[in-house]
Amino acid sequence: IVDFRSDTVSRPTDEMRQAMASAEVGDAVYGEDPTVRALEETTASVVGTEAAIFVPSGIMANQLAMSLLTESGDEILCDEWGHIRNYELGAASYFSTGRRDT
Repeated sequence: IVDFRSDTVSRPTDEMRQAMASAEVGDAVYGEDPTVRALEETTASVVGTEAAIFVPSGIMANQLAMSLLTESGDEILCDEWGHIRNYELGAASYFSTGRRDT
């Protein structure tokens, strides 16, 4: 059993390490990584969307979603035990203000 809760808990098996070491790679930003492209295409197909984008962490996914679904000044409501409230702190307000000089 592999625990995928987080990158600090997950430990790759020898087979996973071999797959990573032998994977064909390219620049994902320019759409040149066949593994990332296959993952994005499969994910889009599974969830029934036109396209998908791979992000390396749940926090990054949360920040992208909040940035796309809100405008500056909006409030985000979540449960008191919500991950974005307890672990991501003010990241959403920082990234969504458009100001990057601090």
